[in-house]
Amino acid sequence: MIYLLLASMFFYLNISPIYLLLLLGVATTTFVFTTLMAKSNDDEKNRRYMIANIILILLPLLFFKYFQVINNSILEALIERGLHWPLPTFSYLLPVGISFYTFVAIGYTVDVYNEEVVVEKNFGILCLFISFFPLILSGPIERAKNMLPQFRNWNPISYQAINAGLRMMLWGYFMKLVVADRLGIYIDQVYNNYSSHSGSTLLFSSLLYPFQVYCDLGGYSLIAIGTAKILGIDVMQNFKRPFFATTMAEFWRRWHISLISWLTDYIYTPLSFYYRKYKVKGIIAALMLTFIISGIWHGASLTFLAWGILQGVFLSVEALTQKRRIVWEEKNNLSKNAFYLVSCMIMTYLLFSTSQIFGRAVNMEVAIEIFNKIIFHQGHIFLDITTLFFGLLGLSFVLWKDINEEFLNNRFSLYNNKNVVVRCISYLTILVFIIIFGVFSGASFIYFQF
Repeated sequence: MIYLLLASMFFYLNISPIYLLLLLGVATTTFVFTTLMAKSNDDEKNRRYMIANIILILLPLLFFKYFQVINNSILEALIERGLHWPLPTFSYLLPVGISFYTFVAIGYTVDVYNEEVVVEKNFGILCLFISFFPLILSGPIERAKNMLPQFRNWNPISYQAINAGLRMMLWGYFMKLVVADRLGIYIDQVYNNYSSHSGSTLLFSSLLYPFQVYCDLGGYSLIAIGTAKILGIDVMQNFKRPFFATTMAEFWRRWHISLISWLTDYIYTPLSFYYRKYKVKGIIAALMLTFIISGIWHGASLTFLAWGILQGVFLSVEALTQKRRIVWEEKNNLSKNAFYLVSCMIMTYLLFSTSQIFGRAVNMEVAIEIFNKIIFHQGHIFLDITTLFFGLLGLSFVLWKDINEEFLNNRFSLYNNKNVVVRCISYLTILVFIIIFGVFSGASFIYFQF
């Protein structure tokens, strides 16, 4: 265990030494307050300990992620009106991974309060849980009940674990370098010069963007999960073939699973319980608030707020129409109708793609202009043939693998084939694709900004 802790500390130290102190501060307050909870039998006192710790954990996130935006926006508004505020504007880098380890620490604190996990008495193990280096940059957002027992009883590294972990990492690098970063070149060209492109080009790039995010975060998640696997630690799955979802509710059970499960357990469930007397209206209120918070978590801007509101609206409409939709589907025997199911998948994808325009646009004015162009100024499509060819070729491999797992029960698996020759050829092919077609220009992971 000590080796994993030292590796995690050294990893974060190399990113930014000063931010390691912040991470250790979050771990320390969490250890102190959860230990106080364990020693107290007074529920009201424990509730105060929990709230105090959550506030202390959130303060760094609120300062680094939102204070600069709010402060500078106020200053700009005052200057536009001829008022000059004496304080300077602020500019600093967001500590890498702060949103993710903040969520991990809050989840653990709430779990201890609810007596769902036993308080960790070893500060080193708790610190390792919060700072575990494969997960700290972009998740998955893990839970104490899964990770703490593994850290307490760390199993020796095995050949099977190394083999499985390396295969995950290889496919993760393929998704990231060959697909996400290759598609990202085209999408960045379009979005960074949106005023020069037609609505048709903006629509095409907007339809590609969810695939970029999927292969970017999904690829990183596999790299992180595979790295943890090699080290003898099992981490939760983060994506489960989300583009085959037939509703937005199902989509969010498949997309960024660790985040949505965290939001469900620690925000939506308490809110829905609080609003239970309002019945359906209470559910809608809980959904809307949950995804507004999710939007704000993604970024301190109106675009992410709009993104969160849209997700809440989509899910609320589904919740309001769920009973009638189920009756209609049963009446018309649509549960196994391929055309109907594919139509639902396409509609779900289009809804998500629409919301992602807000996630990709740099501000609300740009997002509105992009929608305006898509609706009223179609024009010709700009195509970067070479970039798109290799990006879409890689994407076709990713989608075929997902189709094989979702609908064909891995019948045509090459990557996990029982024949060792077929497996080795598959590994070699993926490696060659990464080396030849991968983008090694230092493109960042999309979720590192969060």
